[in-house]
Amino acid sequence: MPGIPVLDVIAPQQIFAFLLIFARVGAMLMTFPGIGEGFVSARFRLGLALAVSFVMLGPISSAIPALPSDGGALFLLIAVEGLIGLAIGTAARLLLTSLNVAGNVIALQTGLGFAINVDPTQGAQGAILATFLVTLGIVMIFITGAHQLLFGAIGRSYELFQPGAAPPVSDFLELVVRFVSASFLLGIELTVPFLVLSLVFYAGLGVVAKLMPQFQVFFISMPLSIMGGFGLLLLLVGVMMQIFLDRFADAFSAFAR
Repeated sequence: MPGIPVLDVIAPQQIFAFLLIFARVGAMLMTFPGIGEGFVSARFRLGLALAVSFVMLGPISSAIPALPSDGGALFLLIAVEGLIGLAIGTAARLLLTSLNVAGNVIALQTGLGFAINVDPTQGAQGAILATFLVTLGIVMIFITGAHQLLFGAIGRSYELFQPGAAPPVSDFLELVVRFVSASFLLGIELTVPFLVLSLVFYAGLGVVAKLMPQFQVFFISMPLSIMGGFGLLLLLVGVMMQIFLDRFADAFSAFAR
């Protein structure tokens, strides 16, 4: 039975366009903060990636190149799209890593570095304080609507990185370096009050130890350090989250527009 000529021409191209969009969108959603966490159901992430790819098929299909006749070229196009999505998603996750850096530094300075557990967002053991800050950051991203910037970045990525074009390797390397440096810088900036408190506190303990050698400094320093760290965290956690959200929005607002 002869096939329908229209379907013979359109169907393969539409399937190819959907697969190409799914490769980029799926890689982004698998690495985005909150959505790409290990504790999120893989079925949910897969279903969300399929739904978003289907929605974007209409407006993006015109920018998709023609179906290549060579299998190697087809595999290369899909691999490049996956790498583009992975790079953008990893950039967003690097910003979230700043809270992990801040939590570990604060835990080290306040004497809570020995309180560790399995961090589900990192897939490894880490300080409880770092897990708390990272989890709070993910919650704040969704509460404040900052996750909309991530979905806006999906559509914007097709304007910046055309499907089928040569991958901008230098731009990707610059993006990774910029986000890694910004992540660690933000993590250290969030811990500045705790670093100052720790410096003043231990300098004072050193003076006390010199003036009163018989005084057991260790037994009084640890409880005071933990209490002071918790008190300062209680006062500054709101400001820390606001600074993190502002930096997160600044990094993706220009990209999403």
